[in-house]
Amino acid sequence: VERLWRREGLKVPMKQPKKGRIWMNDGRASGCVLNIKIMSGRTTSYIIEPMMAGFQDTEILDEYSRECLAIRVKRKLNSIEVIDALTDLFILRGIPAYIRSDNGPEFIAEALRDWIRAVGAKTAYIEPGSPWENGYCESFNGRMRDELLNGEIFYSLREAQIIIERWRNHYNTKRPHSALGYRPPAPEATIQVDQRPVMH
Repeated sequence: VERLWRREGLKVPMKQPKKGRIWMNDGRASGCVLNIKIMSGRTTSYIIEPMMAGFQDTEILDEYSRECLAIRVKRKLNSIEVIDALTDLFILRGIPAYIRSDNGPEFIAEALRDWIRAVGAKTAYIEPGSPWENGYCESFNGRMRDELLNGEIFYSLREAQIIIERWRNHYNTKRPHSALGYRPPAPEATIQVDQRPVMH
């Protein structure tokens, strides 16, 4: 199979080593951890939305299940937008033990840190310049860029929001993950209907 992939010019996936738990800086193993990161993209229509070509998206991942819980797409994201996205998740799924992120201005803002402390979670910032400490999120970002952002032209912010949400749904419910035994992290539930005729 690899020979055919190479002949067709396709990228051959590298074999991934087994991963253990990600550890906190003080040596404790992480429990219920949400990963959060911000990426940027572009829209190309300067006619429909002049001078507003860039957008940012906040990705929130469950480190244990590998599920992408939310992607918030806006022209500009700040700590208030991050709090808003996390509030929705905490109401639906409960409060995690830790929130892991890099040291971006959105994540180290006092408003966000105070809010996280007030709801009973803790921050787990990675060391500056050490993206490998947030490996799950970096891996997700690479897949999202390869499978979606590099291959799509977004003509408006609304189009980007719809297409990215559709991809997130596919990533969670259909796309196989090698770390999960080639199953999706949150497969859609199906109900088996008995088609046999009822005997009276």
